[in-house]
Amino acid sequence: MKALVQRSGKSSVVVEGKTIGKIDSGIVVLVGFTEGDNQEKIEYIAKKIVNLRIFDDENGVMNKSILDYGGSVLSISQFTLYADTKKGNRPSYINAMGGEEAIKLYEAFNKELEKYLHVETGKFGAEMTVNITNDGPITIMLEK
Repeated sequence: MKALVQRSGKSSVVVEGKTIGKIDSGIVVLVGFTEGDNQEKIEYIAKKIVNLRIFDDENGVMNKSILDYGGSVLSISQFTLYADTKKGNRPSYINAMGGEEAIKLYEAFNKELEKYLHVETGKFGAEMTVNITNDGPITIMLEK
């Protein structure tokens, strides 16, 4: 399981011309799954995300988590996190989990995050336009 976490200002996801998820501030998470991913990994990554100290405290030091800071999560399924570019220039996605299995894990991941805070989502498998205002910029890759 991979999750690319970005501290964010206003961010949104659009499908077929309609905004289906948006946050004013918080975290955007691009998440992908591979064989062997399970509920234990989901719980680990979700807990790590909500406890990452990537928000400034009163002294301008990144010392607060989103739980301290407040805000929401915009969660986007992103199988391309498992792109393999070792051979040639065309990425292979053979390591990305197939759609039927991955959607179950994506939904479980979002439910796990919802235990901690408000979550907005994209649409699994859809062609999406994701507008991310990366604040900082702060971008962190998590993998389990």
